[in-house]
Amino acid sequence: MTAGQLAQGKPITTDAGVGTDQVLRAMKERRIRRLPVIDNHRLVGMISEADLTRRRWEEQVGHFVEVVCATT
Repeated sequence: MTAGQLAQGKPITTDAGVGTDQVLRAMKERRIRRLPVIDNHRLVGMISEADLTRRRWEEQVGHFVEVVCATT
C-alpha cells in the first residue's frame, strides 16, 4: 500500500507567514494534530500539537487537545 492510497481528500496546510492564533484555529476546526507549513509551494516544516504547547497558554492548548482528541 502506498501513502497515496491512504490519503483522503485535499491536504490541509498553512502558509509560513501565518500567526499561531490562525494555526491553532485551523487545527481545532479540522481536528488535526499536525499541520504542514508551506512557503513558495515548498514544504518548509511541520507544526504539531507539541509545538503549540511550548508556545501557547495552557488553557488554549488544553481546549485544543480536548477538541482534537474528542471522539465523535
